[in-house]
Amino acid sequence: MSVEIKVPTLGESVTTATVAKWLKKAGDAVAADEPIVELETDKVSVEVSAPQAGVLGAEVAKEGDEVEVGALLTTLEPGAAGAKPAAAAPAEKKEAPKAAAPAPTPSAPKDAAAIDAAAALPAARKLMTENNLSADQVGKGSGLNGRITKGDVQTFLSQPPVAQQQAAPKPPRNDDPREERVKMTRLRRTIARRLKDAQNTAAILTTFNEVDLSAAMELRAEYQDFFVKKHGVKLGYMSIFSRAVIAALKEFPAINAEIDGEDVIYRDFVNLGIAVGGPNGLVVPVIRDADKLGFAQIEKTIAGFGKAAREGTLKIDDLSGGTFSITNGGIYGSLLSTPILNAPQSGILGMHSIQERPVAVKGQVVIRPMMYIALSYDHRIVDGKEAVSFLVRIKQNVEDPRRLLIDV
Repeated sequence: MSVEIKVPTLGESVTTATVAKWLKKAGDAVAADEPIVELETDKVSVEVSAPQAGVLGAEVAKEGDEVEVGALLTTLEPGAAGAKPAAAAPAEKKEAPKAAAPAPTPSAPKDAAAIDAAAALPAARKLMTENNLSADQVGKGSGLNGRITKGDVQTFLSQPPVAQQQAAPKPPRNDDPREERVKMTRLRRTIARRLKDAQNTAAILTTFNEVDLSAAMELRAEYQDFFVKKHGVKLGYMSIFSRAVIAALKEFPAINAEIDGEDVIYRDFVNLGIAVGGPNGLVVPVIRDADKLGFAQIEKTIAGFGKAAREGTLKIDDLSGGTFSITNGGIYGSLLSTPILNAPQSGILGMHSIQERPVAVKGQVVIRPMMYIALSYDHRIVDGKEAVSFLVRIKQNVEDPRRLLIDV
């Protein structure tokens, strides 16, 4: 009896995925737990493996198709490799409406069948129908062969109404022979959409300060060897800043809160997101209950996330549930930036390069290792005074790490 292989549960708030690549073809013999297809979600890539040994049937979903959780991908026939199964029959198309039939009024809801299947993927057609949109309004899609994806429709809907009214299909672009056209990955499209959504939804402001890292450097130099010997990981600046942020969030809980409709959700825990760079773009894995972890545990967790990001093995659960985020542009040489919120969070801290600069200390000009820090926050929930005071508290905690040990 054949075994159906379907799209697995993809994690919190993720209902669809794109078939990125078939790793095995119809007729191939596969072993149990051998990856057969790679799905790309809004957050990470997921490999679907064979539940048992057998021979793959026809590919029901093609590369580039958007599929929902539970949708059939292919089947698996027990036994040895045999002849390549016939391709799955294409879904029967409904007959086009007769010429004499009256056209629907612009305000009438559109039947999903009226949106050409060649123009949009199933999830996109459903969302377009619900919002009374035509394929011409949304424009050329980012899916395979220009098909409209759900993400394309969401991006269109996130635009201001005036922009939607003015939206029109763009004429084909004449590419220069010296140019290379590469389709955006689902992850990159999702990053673009969510960042734009954050700008359109939240009232984002940024406040700045600078930190003298002399004490932090001295702490690391004095205890680094002991720390590595005991914990097997180096004491870095990320754990120092993480602990400084956690202490400050306890004092200013609104920055760890979230707006949900007309309500504010306050938390007595900190799930700290740490932005790390991967081969497909920036991702923000989450250190759960970071407020219960010490320096060594935080360093080990961050190191593990970095390795997983580089190898593409981050799990969906690793990327969900954050309450506040830290991003360190300094590792790439950034001197100053304005980080953007990781919605629905209300705050994000930006760290930057460490530079030796002349500063005034007790009436004397001295050279100190300085870092600019930036806090972007949602002004709908966080007042300016709170934001500035929060950033000052982080500065104080980092400039005198002893505060973190005695909780003052």
